[in-house]
Amino acid sequence: MIKMILFFVAVVAGVVALFFVVSPRPAEKITWGVNFSHKHARDMGLDWRQTYLAILDDLGANNIKLLTHWDLLEPSKDNYYFDDLDWQIEEVKKRDAKVILVMGMKTGRWPECHLPDWAQSLSKEEQQKEVLELIESVVLRYRDSKAISRWQSENEPFFPFGSCPWSDEDFVKKEIDLIKRLDAQKRPVIVSDTGEFSLWIKPGRLGDVVGTTLYRRVWSKEFGTYVNLPFPPSFYRSKAKFIEKVFGKKVIVVELQAEPWGPKLLYDSPLQEQAKSMNLEQLRKNVEFAQKTGFDEFYLWGAEWWHWMKERQGDSKVWEEVKKLFIKSEL
Repeated sequence: MIKMILFFVAVVAGVVALFFVVSPRPAEKITWGVNFSHKHARDMGLDWRQTYLAILDDLGANNIKLLTHWDLLEPSKDNYYFDDLDWQIEEVKKRDAKVILVMGMKTGRWPECHLPDWAQSLSKEEQQKEVLELIESVVLRYRDSKAISRWQSENEPFFPFGSCPWSDEDFVKKEIDLIKRLDAQKRPVIVSDTGEFSLWIKPGRLGDVVGTTLYRRVWSKEFGTYVNLPFPPSFYRSKAKFIEKVFGKKVIVVELQAEPWGPKLLYDSPLQEQAKSMNLEQLRKNVEFAQKTGFDEFYLWGAEWWHWMKERQGDSKVWEEVKKLFIKSEL
């Protein structure tokens, strides 16, 4: 039933895009950034600190979307561990770069919801109480940091993807209200949703900024093959125009596909399989497509994989391509 509903939403949005919106013009100035999860870099077998510094210094990324994970920040109840996150934010601050800090239970990278072992058996109400305490601790710790430009409450909290115990719109609102109450600087709070199977109504209603994903070539479990998603650039732009018109909110792409999406987790997938959904040519296509949507801010998804390809596989083509993109954006 959920898949049928998502399919219906996509079809309706696609019709709107095709018939009511002309092809968008590329933005004159585009901000490019990257996502980073030190947990994912570690799972890829990388020295995550080395990878992070390479992203900042060699790649030249000035805008970082940092994914925090509950199980790393609170490995045992009420015992917080911030050393690794402190270091990441401090390194960004040293370079006068900017961070979007993603917080909550569902923050991205598999299994999406990163509950610590001790919280697994708690009731929904108890889990929500603990998540709010986590968010309070994070905001209080970093609210005075000049490196933080925006907060993000959860990652696609309304999209049924990942191993998660529950989804709750009212709870996301509680998270946002808490962040705003604690942050005297009133930084914007991003709420994200799937780019392909949502009209972004809930994020538009709740967030200060709407974050969307943008994927082009992925493995479909339902069809048992890779598919090129058929949506045109106007599909995304039409929905953004609607959100801007109805809610007065800006839409940015917080997750632009720049790594493989195959039938297995990335670090369990052979190189030949990875190349079926991401390679230099596909990256260029994705970037070109993204520019045609007319959005002016994109966060690429896959920096850990680019560095893994460069350092472990001796293939730096994708890394160098992204590096050129960042250099060009600074001109």
